[in-house]
Amino acid sequence: MTHDQNAKSGLTRRELLAAGAASSVLASLGGLRPAFAADTLKVGFISPRTGPLAGFGETDGYVLELVRRALANGIEVGGKTYQVEILDQDTQSDPSRAGQLAKDLINNQGIDMMLAVSTPETINPVSDACEAAGIPCLSTVMPWEAWYFGRGAKPDQPSPFKWTYHFGFGVGEFHKAYVSQWNLIETNKKVGVMYPNDADGNAIRANLAPLLTKEGFTIIDPGAYETGTTDFSSQIALFKQEGVEIINTFPIPPDFATFWRQAAQQGLHRQVKIIQVAKTGLFPSGVEALGQLGVNLGSGAYWHKAFPYSSSLTGVTGPQLADGYEAESGKQWTQQLGATLSLFDAGFAALKAATDAKSKDAVAKALSTLNTTTIAGKVDFTSGPFPNVSPGPIIGTQWVKAPEGSKFPLDYVVTENATDPNVPVGAKLLPYNG
Repeated sequence: MTHDQNAKSGLTRRELLAAGAASSVLASLGGLRPAFAADTLKVGFISPRTGPLAGFGETDGYVLELVRRALANGIEVGGKTYQVEILDQDTQSDPSRAGQLAKDLINNQGIDMMLAVSTPETINPVSDACEAAGIPCLSTVMPWEAWYFGRGAKPDQPSPFKWTYHFGFGVGEFHKAYVSQWNLIETNKKVGVMYPNDADGNAIRANLAPLLTKEGFTIIDPGAYETGTTDFSSQIALFKQEGVEIINTFPIPPDFATFWRQAAQQGLHRQVKIIQVAKTGLFPSGVEALGQLGVNLGSGAYWHKAFPYSSSLTGVTGPQLADGYEAESGKQWTQQLGATLSLFDAGFAALKAATDAKSKDAVAKALSTLNTTTIAGKVDFTSGPFPNVSPGPIIGTQWVKAPEGSKFPLDYVVTENATDPNVPVGAKLLPYNG
């Protein structure tokens, strides 16, 4: 690759050399040689490991280790055994970099399939690059509406996507989970919403708020705010004036920390009975950083160690995955463990089901008919609502003080299960000021 090509890709020479070195190490570990490239499946994996969205990628190293171990002897597709090379890349939480990384993996690494995980800032640019290049791509962990409609699809028209597929929660799941969760505590049903001006926030505002209104909740919406806002005084004043007792927000972690600390300084937190946080409030490190303000935050889980499913690729159960991560890292388990592993479960189930793992058309067709169970539950592209979408659960959860003598200060407990009754409810929802 020339210097000009490096510049266009947005990757430094050092990063490209490192990627090549990583590929060489993987090749030697798997007993691969360049001469046998035709017998090697290359799978790209793109996620945010650093930057503002780093919480989503914090557990990736551990999951990749489990996956590579499970694939050490290759996989069999159509009676032929293929070695597997996983080329993982960090977006640094930058959407333009995500697209550049995808193009590099497609054009310079010759991947056979792409896997992308966590937030529109990662998934949408990667999916767009794959759709343009004719590369099968599977993704998870963002509202599917922000993926499907956010990339130009129309509800009354055929899907414009042939190569890209997405599974996981949508507005319908948030609606069911929130109504179920919020009815567990008596409130005035006034909901102050903080929806940012981004793909997530705009999809949620357009689709979720009307559904909540039909359920009898009054939505108090101060309007979209820009990511990176440092002063939320006007929103807080409106919520205090309207007497809101529920707050629902979809911010990135730094924005929520700013908002909620200011809310506490201005006394809003005292009138709030439920604060339901999505996109942030998902991971223990971010909640612990809030100190006492993080205790009794309501959240939602797209995976929890209580999910009663096993990984089809690695065989591990939810408790085994969580406990193994804690033992190796010394950190508390997070819901991203199961979500990321479910992407590999589903992706490799599709590869194994393809008539020819080296045919992009065959792999895309296998994705389009995929119906499998992962560690996060069912992935089924045969039943809609759109050909490229398979909805998945959001389970109501809460961060509570852990019992005396616990290894970590907070417990993450399941409080409702409307979107997957197979997941056991483990605790009663507590009022924020309870």
